[in-house]
Amino acid sequence: MQGRITSYQLLGLSIGFLLLMSTACTPGKKLKAKNQMVWAQQIESSPGFSKSFTGFSLIEAESGKVLHEYDANKYFTPASNTKILTLYTCLNLLSDSIPALRYEVRGDSLLFWGTGDPTLLHSDWSDNQRLIDFLKSRKERLFFCPTNFADSYFGAGWAWDDYNYAFQSEKSPMPIYGNTVQFSKKKNSSQYEVYPARFSAHLSNNPKRSNSRAKITRQAQDNIFEYNLQNAIPHSYKRSIPFHYSHELLVSLLGDLLNREVGIHSTAGFPSANSKTLYSTPVDKAYKAIMQESNNFVSEQLLLTCANQTLDTLSTKKIIKYAQEKLFTDLPDRALWVDGSGLSRYNLLTPRTLTNVLRKIFQLTDQKYVLDIFPAGGETGTIKNWYGGKEKPYVFAKSGTLSNKHCLSGYLIAKSGQLLIFSFMHNNYTSGAQPLQKEMENILNQIHLQY
Repeated sequence: MQGRITSYQLLGLSIGFLLLMSTACTPGKKLKAKNQMVWAQQIESSPGFSKSFTGFSLIEAESGKVLHEYDANKYFTPASNTKILTLYTCLNLLSDSIPALRYEVRGDSLLFWGTGDPTLLHSDWSDNQRLIDFLKSRKERLFFCPTNFADSYFGAGWAWDDYNYAFQSEKSPMPIYGNTVQFSKKKNSSQYEVYPARFSAHLSNNPKRSNSRAKITRQAQDNIFEYNLQNAIPHSYKRSIPFHYSHELLVSLLGDLLNREVGIHSTAGFPSANSKTLYSTPVDKAYKAIMQESNNFVSEQLLLTCANQTLDTLSTKKIIKYAQEKLFTDLPDRALWVDGSGLSRYNLLTPRTLTNVLRKIFQLTDQKYVLDIFPAGGETGTIKNWYGGKEKPYVFAKSGTLSNKHCLSGYLIAKSGQLLIFSFMHNNYTSGAQPLQKEMENILNQIHLQY
């Protein structure tokens, strides 16, 4: 009868209620819900997080199920967590080896274009001689063509006064030596060794330089390197300083290596359909460089290499637009993404965007791959002093740090064996990152033990 509950209906409701209570009170589910409440309270009331803006996202890797969120839809400056987007773009657009150059023969000349490959004579790839050996073997006249490079040497939103530091080397179409000069000196010696040797003539004593610290600095718009003898460096010294790139400098350095003249062809246009590609080194080592060592230069150049493979020009702006339209259409929040490394303070991402991209990487590869590429807590990379397990690593994550910004996003293996994905983002703190790291370590360890 309408509006009344019969005895049969009442019996059914009672049985359903008892079944529901039985399911809800099973030890595992009750424990999981209780633990989740503890994590939420810790994140929201943590003294370590109290003076920063904090966001958090935690999901299951396999299902994508959201386990916990705290301000996960808010935007944060991600710093080097930006490299997670760069990695996913590279995984989709590059093959198993990095293209070193594109070339074609026109008459008696070999024309070649840069591809953005960062590894040529880079200190981490000192054995990479394929490009040099190839050019040495050619009988044609050699011409470098810069016409496909449509980028700036610095990224939008980079700090201009960091030009003297190797973490902000200039971008270029065909990097060489990591676009840096290496200066070294033995203890108690007054002589500096300079590599490549061409820059020896560019190093000089300048008594007007500040002598409060013993160091070598470069003039901002020129390849003039200076130091002050009044404050000589007594100990051994080794440092890499970016050189100021120009196409003329590149062909001079190539000419030194090849012992022959290399010209510049500025009107050659883009490579034609008949152009060929020479490949250099496997990509996985480069991916480890950007994930484990957070190499900004390699990150920026690999993004340009993606542009080489997909577009007609080497352009960070164009390849990011392409990736957003082709690879990141299903993100929960639009990524405000402007560079490959995260040096820019214009980048803005949300925690749930980062967990979404990390899951994309996991789905594109597998668990073994991501745990190999990402830093292992307590063992490798930028988190080798944090997040270590008693027996073996359980956190595999990319850190990101700028002044007053610190983020950590990656994978976590629960004690049950389940793979989780998380993103912690902190902005606008004044205490330094260590209190945040200690609290994150505590929370991530609880998640590891309780899931």
